[in-house]
Amino acid sequence: MSTANTATPVPMLDVNRQNAPLLADIEAAIGEVCRSGAFVHGPACKKFEQQIAEYCGAEHAVGCASGSDALILPLMALGIGAGDEVIIPSFTFFATAGAVARLGATPVFADILPDTFNIDPADVARKITPRTKAVIPVHLFGQCADMRALQAAAGDIPLIEDAAQAIGAEYHGRRAGALGWCGAFSFYPTKNLGGCGDGGVITTDDADLAAQLRILRDHGQHPRYQHGIVGMNSRLDALQAAILSVKLTRLDAWALGRQANAERYESAADRFSFAPAIELPTVAEGCRCVWNQYTVRVASRDGSSDRRDALQKLLADRQIGAAIYYPIPLHLQECFADLGYQRGDLPESERAAKEVLSLPIYGEMTAAEQEVVIAALADFAATAASKQAA
Repeated sequence: MSTANTATPVPMLDVNRQNAPLLADIEAAIGEVCRSGAFVHGPACKKFEQQIAEYCGAEHAVGCASGSDALILPLMALGIGAGDEVIIPSFTFFATAGAVARLGATPVFADILPDTFNIDPADVARKITPRTKAVIPVHLFGQCADMRALQAAAGDIPLIEDAAQAIGAEYHGRRAGALGWCGAFSFYPTKNLGGCGDGGVITTDDADLAAQLRILRDHGQHPRYQHGIVGMNSRLDALQAAILSVKLTRLDAWALGRQANAERYESAADRFSFAPAIELPTVAEGCRCVWNQYTVRVASRDGSSDRRDALQKLLADRQIGAAIYYPIPLHLQECFADLGYQRGDLPESERAAKEVLSLPIYGEMTAAEQEVVIAALADFAATAASKQAA
């Protein structure tokens, strides 16, 4: 059992550690935008779109106001609305389902694979109907979904990647955002590439889609004041674009820091015998995970969340941050009760909601801080083992 100093607070995330060393560059970039007066659709936005397209390996990138809008806009481009169905995972952040519901379409919830937490292609295949107009796989926690299997299941149905948590993640050598019809990214401040406010972008190789998205994000006008379609106001702020351009150059280095922390957790699991009390996350063959979250499982014999909750409490008592992503699967959310889902319909999603706990993984966390987390995990695992032996 480790004897690391458990009095050291360890936050779940500290965005200031990432931003502080870049303040001079960020302030210079903001100043340039302010002096130009080009706050909307200006050079800073175009530059960032070009950088993101190149980074993801896509032909086009279209900035927008948020990651949520980055999901809504492609659905609008498909003309999706009432009577249409879009298949999504139930175990994910609400925005994925919210984008579908906002347009009057029906979210159809699929289960997840227990090892990666990503959508199960076999369940997607089972859920396809003549009303299915799109599938939105979520690259959850920084790891790409099985896009080959999903493409085989979906056939000609468009795949819209929800890559909000996975910028830089790779699937068989290709990056998230260049694997489907299009990819949706979020730059919420807590993301691996986070701005100083909201922002989003859509990547695609489809030139016609990119052109349509640029019209849709700007009230549907083309040319100015001529509206052939009804769009929305969803433009990426030039100040955010300038900040994100500064930070993008450091993204791969930050990802390496997260990877190093993931490897330290794996090494500690061997040293202190975390299993079977704590199950570490799995990275699928051919995938590069960027560890937006480091999510472990803590299972209870009775299928409840009691043991997971006990670990979270132990961490909190030692001033260690941890979070549950996500405590209620989307198919069991009150706002979707009219869809008729019941407990037991998506067993892997429901089991994950009772077992998952995300630990600090941000690249700026020190090795000493991580040893504090590891010591707490070791104590929890040792206590569980002694109870099991008794």
